[in-house]
Amino acid sequence: MTTHRKPRTSTAAKTAVRLGMIATAGMAVAATTTTAQASSGSSHSFMSTAVDMADTHADRMHVNQFDESFKIHQFGPLVAVTANNRATAESAGCSVQAPCRSIALSFQIVTAAGRNARLVNATNISRSANDHCPGCETFAGAYQFVVATPQELTLSKPARSQLARIHREVAGLRRSHLAIPDVKKRADELAQEVKTVLDREAASAPHRSAASPPDNFRPTVTMHRHVD
Repeated sequence: MTTHRKPRTSTAAKTAVRLGMIATAGMAVAATTTTAQASSGSSHSFMSTAVDMADTHADRMHVNQFDESFKIHQFGPLVAVTANNRATAESAGCSVQAPCRSIALSFQIVTAAGRNARLVNATNISRSANDHCPGCETFAGAYQFVVATPQELTLSKPARSQLARIHREVAGLRRSHLAIPDVKKRADELAQEVKTVLDREAASAPHRSAASPPDNFRPTVTMHRHVD
């Protein structure tokens, strides 16, 4: 009689697997901690990543779809910052008699400080598509704002209030019956309002502190716009 036994895993192998899992978990915790510190504006953070996205998919079952993202990331002095902002909208399978409408808008604000603040690795992309969807309305708009200052910038209470109002107006486009060209125009207008608020904040940002030397550059606000 032939006996079939499952291969036995040695104790050493099992220990190695457990150690590998612990090490991986430790790395994940470390990465999360770094991002969390930077998001709270900690001056002890050195690397961080901001990722934001709005995504919609309209079809015969979900004819009218809208998604928006409006996020603010305030980082202190950093060695490296990666900022990724995306908006994607798709309409699929609807007909001329009953067309779909799909709109995605993503607004991302990132502030960085210190001599490397102007080296933010920024990616801002939008994509819209009609897949076998004649007469469908599809629009994706990605708006990214990168604020670089020599010293750490904390947005003022009036600025935050203004940005909150702009966010409400972006979200209010969900209930809008505007044609896509008008939605695009309004989104551009709101993006320009964000830029105006941030320009004013950057202009009043401290250029140096008693604890550290000046970094010898003027505060800047860069807006990246990609619509499709």
